Amino acid sequence: MKAGVYYGVEDFRVAEFPEPELKEDGVKIAVKYCGVCGTDVHKFHGQCGSHPMKPPVPLGHEVSGVVVETGKHVTHFKVGDRVVADPNWGCGACFFCKNNMPHMCENGKGVVKGFAQYICPPESNVYHIPDHLSLREAALAEPLSCCLHGMDLLDVKLGDVVVVIGMGMIGSMMVKLCSIAGASHIIVIETQENKRESAKDYGATLFINPNVENVETVIAQNGIQNVDKVMECVGAKVTMRTAFEVAGKCATIVLFGLGKEGEAIDFYPYEAFRKELTIRASYVNPHTMERAVRLLSSNQFSASMFISKEIQLEEAEVELRTQKDSRYGKVLVHIS
Repeated sequence: MKAGVYYGVEDFRVAEFPEPELKEDGVKIAVKYCGVCGTDVHKFHGQCGSHPMKPPVPLGHEVSGVVVETGKHVTHFKVGDRVVADPNWGCGACFFCKNNMPHMCENGKGVVKGFAQYICPPESNVYHIPDHLSLREAALAEPLSCCLHGMDLLDVKLGDVVVVIGMGMIGSMMVKLCSIAGASHIIVIETQENKRESAKDYGATLFINPNVENVETVIAQNGIQNVDKVMECVGAKVTMRTAFEVAGKCATIVLFGLGKEGEAIDFYPYEAFRKELTIRASYVNPHTMERAVRLLSSNQFSASMFISKEIQLEEAEVELRTQKDSRYGKVLVHIS
């Protein structure tokens, strides 16, 4: 089959690659769309993702497609079904799986290599999508499911004041989800001025460019006494530091952005102590894929507004190297 294969640091090529084995509990899916994720960019540059990988291996994990074959033990899917797949597999038998933490599985692995014509994940990782949801929009189920887990950890309540730092595709989704959740103020901190209008379209009530404005001063000038929740969606040292600075008293901070492995940030325990901060990190998407599909299928969440471009597999290397279109939303690789 044709696939976009990672061979090593910044070595990504479209090449013939062996089709994955269809196991007895597996579902063979002809991939239609696969999103370009920030994790794919990290892997392209030789950094860690959610799971270890050994090249050569296809990248990509945000997929939608059509079932073309099923293993003999599969009971819930048939040829022709339109589906999405969760890339994160847990064994179901280890301590963490048995204690409702499948994303922490001792034997966990990725089971979707989506920059390819076919994938064969286990049936347990595959989800039906309704007829009215397009495969194009359904490809956002996996990143949305990760956002939903982050939102569960942030625990936005009606009337909360929320800060979202960084408005790439994930940050944009978070803004929309905070709006759906009933936040009274949604403050976006973002250095790209051209995102000001789209932030408002997603539900932001205030946009602050820290390169030209003092964040805390602008928040105070708008009559906001306390920031209750902070979602950090960049993973850079400076933005994580901003998260601690802007967080109000008794606030919750979720570090969603993927930082570099081994890179430390400045942390002032006394500051966290005085504010009584709750600091959390968000890892992948336990138990949220079904909810993501339901949300995409509703009239509350329009996936199309988050998609910036469709490209062919042969164009993926340039996007991984430059992120020229990923800066403005989700880039989808159309797999023919």
